[in-house]
Amino acid sequence: MGTLDGKIALLTGGLGTLGRAQAQKLSSQGASVVVLDRPESKEGDARAAALGENVSFFGCDLNDLAGAERAVQTLVDEVGGFDILINNAALIINKPHEEFTLQEFEDQIRVNASAAFVLARVCAGAMKERGYGKIINFTSVTLTGQWDGYVPYITSKGAMLGLTKSMARELGPHGINVNAVAPGAVVSEAEERVFGDRLQEYNDWVLDRQCLKARIQPEHVADLVHFLVSAASDMITGQNYAIDGGW
Repeated sequence: MGTLDGKIALLTGGLGTLGRAQAQKLSSQGASVVVLDRPESKEGDARAAALGENVSFFGCDLNDLAGAERAVQTLVDEVGGFDILINNAALIINKPHEEFTLQEFEDQIRVNASAAFVLARVCAGAMKERGYGKIINFTSVTLTGQWDGYVPYITSKGAMLGLTKSMARELGPHGINVNAVAPGAVVSEAEERVFGDRLQEYNDWVLDRQCLKARIQPEHVADLVHFLVSAASDMITGQNYAIDGGW
């Protein structure tokens, strides 16, 4: 028997590296998982189905907060509410802060943090009615202050930490747990895109700073998320769990 039998989860950024690992893990434990990703994602339905028999795709643009709110509310009404919400989606760009445009800054805040607020507000209603819910937000190892070139991204992750702490306080009386996961430098498609031909240099830099001299894999993060949405974490809320190899 799976530890999440009968649970329904909404996972944003579900077709990215971290999202796919989480979808597979939760599905393997009995949950039905709706992976939310960009509407233009190629073969979204097929890619989601490949992650597990209980995984489905929902196309939604988190850059359009009002549209996303309406779309997810319709989805909530269709499925009868979600037991689990995982705010995993994120935009990340690396360059000096003075080179960022205001639009680029606002886009990262919107997708990485504001969307989490919107989706939590939509999903919390049904959770309150059930007296049960698990919300996971994603922060980041970059909040340690040891990373250059990520001003908008790090700002958005600081907002996610505040969102986690404040929502945990307000939703706790309704039986809803709100926690955050702070991944370190996880092996992913994103790092390949960001660092390109500097990938080996980046890999060496990461391992030099970690206590554990091995790269973090998406499955490691998925295991932590599974713990935080399972009954094993029922008395844990308002926490920010680092999984960074010891930074």
